[in-house]
Amino acid sequence: MTAKTKPRLRAAYEQEIWPALREKFAYTSVMQVPKPMKVVLNMGLGKIPQNPKLLEYAVAELEAITGQKAVPTRARKSVSNFKVRTGMTVGARVTLRQDRMWEFLDRFINVVLPRIRDFRGVPVKLSGQGDFTLGLKDQLIFPEIDYDKVDEPRGMNVTIVTTARTDEEGRELLRLLGMPFRRS
Repeated sequence: MTAKTKPRLRAAYEQEIWPALREKFAYTSVMQVPKPMKVVLNMGLGKIPQNPKLLEYAVAELEAITGQKAVPTRARKSVSNFKVRTGMTVGARVTLRQDRMWEFLDRFINVVLPRIRDFRGVPVKLSGQGDFTLGLKDQLIFPEIDYDKVDEPRGMNVTIVTTARTDEEGRELLRLLGMPFRRS
């Protein structure tokens, strides 16, 4: 049986990034060093009540991008202005952990982000607890999506959840992972 190889970004984290973070922030315990916990891709679909076929397309695209089954999300509350009732399907999401998360992060940072038109970097702002969310306008920047099969551009949010306690720690972790932040 062949041994499974570590994802490239995970190996870089363990060999270079982890020691750099421990030295910079002077952590006393190895458990204090921040690391990515999960990546969540969320696609909201506002037109589902008029066209239920959109959900199938969105789920198929998320599955192609991540290599993992997407889960439909349902409305928690009724909103009459948007013609949404409690329990209606309003989108789809995928949560990536472990090796799939590391491989997705590597592809996202090194392949997908440079494909964004007029890309000047991602915003420096984090959530306040060290997590980072980026909104994308369309799914065509992912190489796994076939341009001819897309009926319309659909945006999505990519959230990187980390164990960092502060934005400074989370920003440094993401910067060392290769996230291209904008210059202020």
